Amino acid sequence: MRARWMIITAASAILATACDSRTSWPDRGRGRRPGAPPAQPTGDLAQPLATVDGVTITVGEFQDRLNRQSPYIRNRYTSFEQKAEFLDSLVRFEVLAAEAARRGLDADPEVVRTMKQVMIQKLLRDEFETRVTPASITDAEVAAYYEKNQAEFVKQEEVRASAIVVLARAQAERVLLEAQGEAGKTNKGFRDLVGKYSSNEEHKLRGGDLRYLTEASTEVPKPVIAAAFALANVGDVSGVVDAGDGTFWILKQTGRRKAVVRTLDEAAQTIRNKLYRDKRQETQKAFIDGLRKAAKIEILEDNLAKVRVDTSAEGGDPHGEGPALPDLNQPLPPPSQPGVMPSPPPLDPAPVAPQTTPPAPAGSNP
Repeated sequence: MRARWMIITAASAILATACDSRTSWPDRGRGRRPGAPPAQPTGDLAQPLATVDGVTITVGEFQDRLNRQSPYIRNRYTSFEQKAEFLDSLVRFEVLAAEAARRGLDADPEVVRTMKQVMIQKLLRDEFETRVTPASITDAEVAAYYEKNQAEFVKQEEVRASAIVVLARAQAERVLLEAQGEAGKTNKGFRDLVGKYSSNEEHKLRGGDLRYLTEASTEVPKPVIAAAFALANVGDVSGVVDAGDGTFWILKQTGRRKAVVRTLDEAAQTIRNKLYRDKRQETQKAFIDGLRKAAKIEILEDNLAKVRVDTSAEGGDPHGEGPALPDLNQPLPPPSQPGVMPSPPPLDPAPVAPQTTPPAPAGSNP
């Protein structure tokens, strides 16, 4: 305990000079966002705060790890004593890491796999963070996508209807009385009439549903489309419609979609975001394909059949799925995503019982 506070006391003098001094800030109060510290002399960042088994923790590293935390976490470490507490957590982190390495855990397959995951994530971010950005999508590319995909942004008015189709007008007139009465007031009641009277087997299988139609649709006769659009409200039932091909239709409107027109200016941001995601994914795939082509890869497919998968409830990681492999088919996370290399958490100053695993980083998700 005494040695621990000796570390904090020794570091406190440096923290007081490097973090709390106001005479060394050359541009104090100018061009800073509210709450941000003044620009810091480069020499301060290299100052050591503590050394643990040859590993030096500098002012710069301390600041970097603390500033990676969320604003809520950072606000807990603004006083001198709180900074010393966070430094103590870094020391304990390094002590635990050193002990884990001495026990050979740095070569543990799970540790190596997790390290590879982090390295892959950092590699992909370093490789693509500046190569493909939203700003790299040109206005010409956005306009070209808009012109090529007009159906996404300009949609005609649509009407959905169900139909009873019969082959004689006299029968249609009799069925119409039922459709306009109590039997046809509900969609289920109208479907029952379709099943009872309709001669169109294809529509009958769908309960008479014609799906959504536009005025340019060709799936049903033009007089039927005109009658469907003439119905003012959802739930309205038409009169007898002569389709002109020897069939007579009775329609019930079941849905209506208004026309949608989005201009290029209105759709530009949506298009830019999509093209940005697509381009990042394409660039990432080309990068990985190039690495695979240059690598010496041997696949022994015969041995793949020897792999046995435990599908029983007892198998697997008792705490969950275990470390997931990075999905290289998914777009990269947003640029400059914090927490790629998480900082260790502040630990309770009181003695802590031995742990089987190091504590999780502060501000990070478990």
